[in-house]
Amino acid sequence: MFRRILQRVDFWLIWVTVVLCGASGAGAHSCHEVKTAFQLRQIGSLKWVPEAPGTDGELQICKHPGPSCCTRKMEESYQAAVRRETLQNIRSYSFELKYLIVGHSSAFQDTFQSLLSFTLNLTSALFDSAYEPLSQEARPLVADLFSVLSLFLGGDGNTSMEHSVHRFYDDLFPLVYRRLVNPGLASAPHSSEHSECLRKTRQDVNPFGPHPRALAEGLIRALSTGRALSRALMMGAEVLNATERAGLARECGRSLVRMQYCPHCRGLTLIRPCGGLCLNVMRGCLVGLSELDGPWRHYVALLQELTGALAGGHDLELALLGIRNHINDAILHAQLHGPRISAIVSQSLTHHSHFTYLRTVLI
Repeated sequence: MFRRILQRVDFWLIWVTVVLCGASGAGAHSCHEVKTAFQLRQIGSLKWVPEAPGTDGELQICKHPGPSCCTRKMEESYQAAVRRETLQNIRSYSFELKYLIVGHSSAFQDTFQSLLSFTLNLTSALFDSAYEPLSQEARPLVADLFSVLSLFLGGDGNTSMEHSVHRFYDDLFPLVYRRLVNPGLASAPHSSEHSECLRKTRQDVNPFGPHPRALAEGLIRALSTGRALSRALMMGAEVLNATERAGLARECGRSLVRMQYCPHCRGLTLIRPCGGLCLNVMRGCLVGLSELDGPWRHYVALLQELTGALAGGHDLELALLGIRNHINDAILHAQLHGPRISAIVSQSLTHHSHFTYLRTVLI
């Protein structure tokens, strides 16, 4: 009886040993599972995967004692795969944030482009209804001014709001002078040189009073926050684009291969790396990006501050809607002070004529 029990125990021990060792032996004498994983993950050409474990003295990353299902060509394919997979993961994680930033940037631009279009039409209508004699010639000047406003709001670093506003009034002065202040000159022939003289004397003559400076200062003050927000949103999108294009350091790629694919060399294709190892490897890979944490937090705080400033008031809308009134007040000021302006202009042009004559004689 006791012998039968021992025989039965021996039978189960032998069976378990055969099952376990047989499975291990199958893994040791075949690379079928490795080839299957290689194919399913689309890592590379199957011709690089051996049919049975062997020894490749050129292995540089997945070295271990005993036979291996890996070759040097497989290591190269694994390195390409981890780079591709890791960068794809980075892109997928940053996609939502990038979509949010780009979406808000587009919504911001669309909203204020609509407001600009509305105020452009409102300002053009002022000339059509109140100053019809110079309406046709003033329309391009108004369009140019609002084009600059659009560029300024979009974050164009080469756009000067103050210079553009004063240039608008410089161009407007010859029209106002000939058609409103001295309407008798409207039908008289005039040269481009005469118009240029009027443009250059505008700030000295000061026909529009304090209104050009008031318009420039009001627009700069109101549009600066919107401009800063627009530029910040574009900068955020550019940073995320740069992050997506960032490469992985050589040692990072090797560490990722060791973590993810070196176990395959021993036939262990289903074992996932532990969380601690994964965390340490990714810390090493992203150590350079960790320096961006402080600036990124500052950037997020800046966005919150800018959006809060825009949401807290309507300065930008009021400034744009007020352009029409500023221009109207400036033209009315010129009409009211017409005699004084004409006298100053006549004196300035007389001096200019003498200067031109002397220069011609001397040359």
